[in-house]
Amino acid sequence: HKDYSESVDALQHAIAVLKEQTHDRKQAASLVQVSALKDLSLIPDSAKRAIDVFLQDSEGLEVSAPEADGYEFQSHGIVGMLEKLLDEFIAERTKLEKEEMNGKHAYDMLMQDLTAQIAQATQHREEKS
Repeated sequence: HKDYSESVDALQHAIAVLKEQTHDRKQAASLVQVSALKDLSLIPDSAKRAIDVFLQDSEGLEVSAPEADGYEFQSHGIVGMLEKLLDEFIAERTKLEKEEMNGKHAYDMLMQDLTAQIAQATQHREEKS
């Protein structure tokens, strides 16, 4: 559950950073958040490869001329992939939370039943004596 929560937070932050950067900008500083996603254990290998390709493609986009030091925002595909991953992680986290709640409910019901059985057996024993 903690891994999913951390991954959801990281994905939300990376998506927000990418969406904020829809204008021309310097490359290196703006893609640090996207690059950090590769270190998360829950990010699938296919997504990590797509991030690598995106980052490699982005490296050659900087131009040495001062008037063209940024690049046109072309990250809609990676944003879409990150949003899809985010949806999957939120769904999985929700599923885990639901399973946890069901398990807790089953435990509480079992404890209530066992407590009632003990009380009933104690009362039955006291009636016999």
